[in-house]
Amino acid sequence: MRAIDELGMREVMRRALEDLEGSDTHLHLSFDVDYLDPDIAPGTGTPVRGGPSYREAQLCMEMLADTGRLGSMDLVELNPALDVRNQTAELVVDLLESLFGKSTLVRADR
Repeated sequence: MRAIDELGMREVMRRALEDLEGSDTHLHLSFDVDYLDPDIAPGTGTPVRGGPSYREAQLCMEMLADTGRLGSMDLVELNPALDVRNQTAELVVDLLESLFGKSTLVRADR
């Protein structure tokens, strides 16, 4: 989180993904819901304050989708029994839609 705080999500993701250029690397995403800030995702058994915001998480998913290299993923740490009016479940659906190509943010570079 310190790198995200200092550099911003876009730059952190750019650095994480830059070595994929020209490769045929298959990406696997292990999506741990508890990485999100519990203010936006209360439905997890292991909440940790200070996680990414909605917009940061959306950008992360869109940048992963933009690579065209996502081949598999798993979703963990979602606990519907602890969710508040399906807030976390609905957020996760939004994020997964972005991961699979639904754009929610206007890109400055286009």
